[in-house]
Amino acid sequence: MIRVLVADDEPLIVEGVRAVLEAQPDLRVVATAADGRQAVERARRHRPDVAVLDVTMPVMDGLAALEHLAVPAVMLTAFGDEPNVVRALERRAAGFVLKNHAPDELVRAVRAAHAGEAYLSPAITRMVLSLVDPAAARRRAEARARLAALSPRETEVLRLLAEGRPNAAIGRRLHMTEASIKTYVSRILAKLSCENRVQAAMLLRDAEDPVHGG
Repeated sequence: MIRVLVADDEPLIVEGVRAVLEAQPDLRVVATAADGRQAVERARRHRPDVAVLDVTMPVMDGLAALEHLAVPAVMLTAFGDEPNVVRALERRAAGFVLKNHAPDELVRAVRAAHAGEAYLSPAITRMVLSLVDPAAARRRAEARARLAALSPRETEVLRLLAEGRPNAAIGRRLHMTEASIKTYVSRILAKLSCENRVQAAMLLRDAEDPVHGG
């Protein structure tokens, strides 16, 4: 039996991951956490074999928590942006899986981590390979030029939007009403000439430095 700790600040994600993992006869979730600090504390208490960590969490994010864990960790995120992928790999993450990909990828990643192997979803592998593509540098420069039109608050909203968070969750994080967030999103899309949230999120991803994140 592979004992797993799951850490994510969205309860629905935690329960979804639990359901996916515990549908397998060899996997069991022994602890959950809502932030990186809890993940570190509960890993010490429950001694899981593998940790599944959301990259972006309050108090302490998944990348910071990774450095304090004595067990292999699979990183889970809504968008596999290059900076987080590179940082996770630099911190010896055992795997990196996108939340919007097939559940069996997460299962494979957890089993690989437990076996001492590394697992990158195909999308992440393609992303890493794209770092050597000269076209990526041009896309990054173009994206940064467009994002320069945003205010600091708009950029903050966009980053949370790019994590796949709904307006209500963004509002809670920034202590703003959902109506205010809707206004910000509309303004962001207009400034960036994007038709929808996904296009805006991809633009932010294109703008990120592949090593240092900005």
